[in-house]
Amino acid sequence: MTNRTLYLIACAAPPSRRLTVPIRAAQQAGWDVCTILTPSAYRWASEDAEGEIEALQQLTGHPVRHEYKLPSQEDVLPAPDALLVAPLTSNTVNKWAAGISDTLALGLITEGIGLQLPIVALPHWNNAQDAHPAITRSVQTLRDAGVTVLLGEDAFVPHPPRHGNLDAYPWQAAIKALPASS
Repeated sequence: MTNRTLYLIACAAPPSRRLTVPIRAAQQAGWDVCTILTPSAYRWASEDAEGEIEALQQLTGHPVRHEYKLPSQEDVLPAPDALLVAPLTSNTVNKWAAGISDTLALGLITEGIGLQLPIVALPHWNNAQDAHPAITRSVQTLRDAGVTVLLGEDAFVPHPPRHGNLDAYPWQAAIKALPASS
C-alpha cells in the first residue's frame, strides 16, 4: 500500500454518483484515497438503495466523512498529501474563494490552500451558472492561490442547463493533474 493519501472531496453534482471511477484511477496511480462529501452529496449517496456509502468505504478502506468531528474525537483518516475536489459545484467554488468553511469539505479545501497542499479542482456546472461574474472571480482567486482549476479546453467545459453528459466528465484529466509519485 502507498503512503500518499489523496482526499477526494465531492460536491452534490451528477458526477458524484460515479465516484468509483476516480477512486479506482487514483488507486491505480498509487494513491490511498479517502472520500469526503459535502452534506448534500452525502444525502444523495445515503439515499441510494444500493448502499453507495458502504461501497465507497469498502473500496477505499476508510470511512466516508461529511461533517466535522467533535474536538474530543480522534481523526479517522490519515492526513492528506493532496486534494482532488471533484465534482466542484458553483456554490462551493464561490464559498471556497471567499474563505467560507461552514462544512467539513469547505474547511479542508480552505485549509489546504494555507497548508500549501497540491489541490486539483474539476468543476461541474452549466453555462448559465458559468456566466455569473462571481464564477470567473472565484476561479481566478483559487488559481492565484495555487489551485489547479480544470476549467476550459482539455478540461471541463460547461454545458447547457440540464444537458450534461456524465460519460464526458473528464475524470482522467483530474487524475493526470495530481502530483506524480516522488
